Amino acid sequence: MIYLALRNLHIACVVLSGTGFALRGLWMLGESPLLGRRWVRIVPHLVDSVLLASAVALAVTSGQYPLAQHWLTAKVVALLAYILCGTMALKRGRSRAVRCFFFVVALLVFGYIVSVAMARSPFGVFVALV
Repeated sequence: MIYLALRNLHIACVVLSGTGFALRGLWMLGESPLLGRRWVRIVPHLVDSVLLASAVALAVTSGQYPLAQHWLTAKVVALLAYILCGTMALKRGRSRAVRCFFFVVALLVFGYIVSVAMARSPFGVFVALV
């Protein structure tokens, strides 16, 4: 019962986090003043903190850990890539073209992370090809 509640919380946070990132990326591309709003800077950190806490709780509850489970290791490595690309897209990219490139790459990495979780394989959506 606790596992299912944690899993549902985690999935809800994934949806909120991904949707929030996509929205902020679109605002960045459109140079929207909404991107500078206080709540836009705070809410993603809250959602991502709950997302991380639920991930750790799921790992502990299920006894599945990165390095022991290849698909979890792939998710953690991809998460680091997603964070780096997202930072470049929303903050550190020096030009609009660079930000746009990293925004697209971050969205692709996010999709990969979701596909790895769904397939429980480091190959994600490509697991059928292996």
